[in-house]
Amino acid sequence: MENGSARIRVPKTSELVADQIRAQIIRGELTEGDSLPPEGTLMTTLGISRPTLREAFRILEAENLISVVRGSRSGARVHQPSTELVSRYAGYVLEAQGTTIADLYAARLAIEPTVVRWLATAKGQTPGFAKLKQVLADLDAMLKAEAYAEFVDNVSPFHQTLVEATGNKTLSFMNRMLLNLGRHHQNDYQRRHPRTTEDKYKSLRAGFKSFEKLVTLIEAGDVEGAVSHWRLHLRNANETWAARGEGERTVDSLHG
Repeated sequence: MENGSARIRVPKTSELVADQIRAQIIRGELTEGDSLPPEGTLMTTLGISRPTLREAFRILEAENLISVVRGSRSGARVHQPSTELVSRYAGYVLEAQGTTIADLYAARLAIEPTVVRWLATAKGQTPGFAKLKQVLADLDAMLKAEAYAEFVDNVSPFHQTLVEATGNKTLSFMNRMLLNLGRHHQNDYQRRHPRTTEDKYKSLRAGFKSFEKLVTLIEAGDVEGAVSHWRLHLRNANETWAARGEGERTVDSLHG
């Protein structure tokens, strides 16, 4: 080979085996909870050695696509790719880059009003909009039952269901990552700034009324009204979560 020529890397057999099993999981040929054949069967079928198979298993375990119980005869257990796992790793990248809380909330402000515009243009006639209304009804029931902690835990799901109502999987994935990171910051903020039960109720009630108004505007097809309302809602929230002294903080993906 001449000097300066790029050297072609030949994949190891274990990597090729991992590629084959991974493809079966991604395509849905293997689903959550399925067991792979026993090691002996796989070794014979694939024509590989035990060390090669176990190296392939280690690759897939590192990706959380399988779990292996050592000494078990039932074979490795299959897991579907996890949004939570990928979003957690993406959080590590954002934290390593020094991403701030203000940056995080600015991204949310760019996504959700656009989503609201789409939904209002369709007057809420999307496959996922019924689920959004159900989440809203559940939040109403929580308030009436004075289940404030449960209500707080379900605010993020409302935002996520709002985005998922569009049916856009890419935006839904991005938004879930942002919500996960934002939720950890909000929990930490509330721990550092405790409020009375009365103050919490007033705040949660106001938030619910805003959610309720949003759904009404979307169903009415009031595009500009819905977008304007939701942009104001998010900006008001950001004034708390990303206020001076908070917005400059680096996102905490490790929750330390």
